[in-house]
Amino acid sequence: MKKENGILSEIVQLTRKNIRDYMMYIALAVIMLFFSSQTNGGFLSARNITNLINQSGYVAVLAIGMTVILIIKHIDLSVGYVAGFSGAVAAILMTQYGFNEWVAILCVLVMGLLIGLYQGVLITRLGVPAFVTTLAGMFIFRGLLNLSLQKTGTIIVRSEGFNLLSNGFIPDIPGVGGRTHILTLIIGAIIVAAFLFSQIKARKNKQKYNFEVVSLPIFIFILVAISALIMLVIYTLANYSGIPWTAVIVAVVLLIYNYVLKKTRLGRSIYGIGGNDQAAELSGINVEGVTLFSFCSMGVLAALAGILYTSRLQSATMTAGLGFEMDAIASAYIGGTAVSGGVGKVTNTIIGALIIMSLTNGMNLMGVDISMQYVVKGIIFVIAVAFDVRTRMKK
Repeated sequence: MKKENGILSEIVQLTRKNIRDYMMYIALAVIMLFFSSQTNGGFLSARNITNLINQSGYVAVLAIGMTVILIIKHIDLSVGYVAGFSGAVAAILMTQYGFNEWVAILCVLVMGLLIGLYQGVLITRLGVPAFVTTLAGMFIFRGLLNLSLQKTGTIIVRSEGFNLLSNGFIPDIPGVGGRTHILTLIIGAIIVAAFLFSQIKARKNKQKYNFEVVSLPIFIFILVAISALIMLVIYTLANYSGIPWTAVIVAVVLLIYNYVLKKTRLGRSIYGIGGNDQAAELSGINVEGVTLFSFCSMGVLAALAGILYTSRLQSATMTAGLGFEMDAIASAYIGGTAVSGGVGKVTNTIIGALIIMSLTNGMNLMGVDISMQYVVKGIIFVIAVAFDVRTRMKK
């Protein structure tokens, strides 16, 4: 009985101490369960989970880049129309100039890099505030999007390889029959193994240096629960069509940025600048260089997001980019990025993106009016930020 009370007491203390980190997962679970109950399980069906992943792809990519920008206490309001314009350029290159889809994608990514460089130079070298620079960029790229499509209107993209980026799935192992996607199950097992290895290694490192760790029973429970959840999602996808290419692209971007922020000097510099840019400069950090990198990376990710969105719709439209920046910013803040800068994790940002897109997806399934959808997302956003601010103040 004492042991049980000790574990329960530890769970309560652990929850209170990490409530800010846990709340986004609780919120996502509540949202998913609510929409599942309101749609007779349709929200959690294999088809809809796949749709949710594909719909969330461009927002997740934008939100990862936006997290870096927000950590260093800047903002980028232009990313929505940079994405929309990038998608339009890709469509024009393929349909009007006969570019191969991969050449077109490379050209658009380079263009995104140059856009980020242009805005970064204005901010770092000329001293124009990021808010003003990117607000101007929003107008500029919205105008360029309209100019590029005003003669033809919507451009239909018929490139199969391009359209598969946000509508296709990884192929299964050749010669393997049956309805279950075997390669997806194998990838799921590898993900679980990598997760278990990383968590056990991290726990041993903390114990080695006498850092506080949770008790073994709770640690095992967390590992089992998360592993089971991962395999449940993987099994659901494996019995539908497998893992979407969108998930692979987002996972690659996430792993790269998570590694950079956690394991490299550049990542430490980004957090240092966000914490105190003047102290960071005095300590030898190249604040201008890191800021320039952040906006260049944001430009590339905005271009990638535009490619994913255009691939998803299989067309370029004048409405592409509308409100993308708001979803990206909201995803980052809901994921725990501090309003004051210096704090944020791209892994949590992905959860924020899933929350935002789950709300959109679920309300669409329920037939909620688009105007009310904006109201609901705005309320969720302000509640999440207020909760984050209050919990940080208590620490």
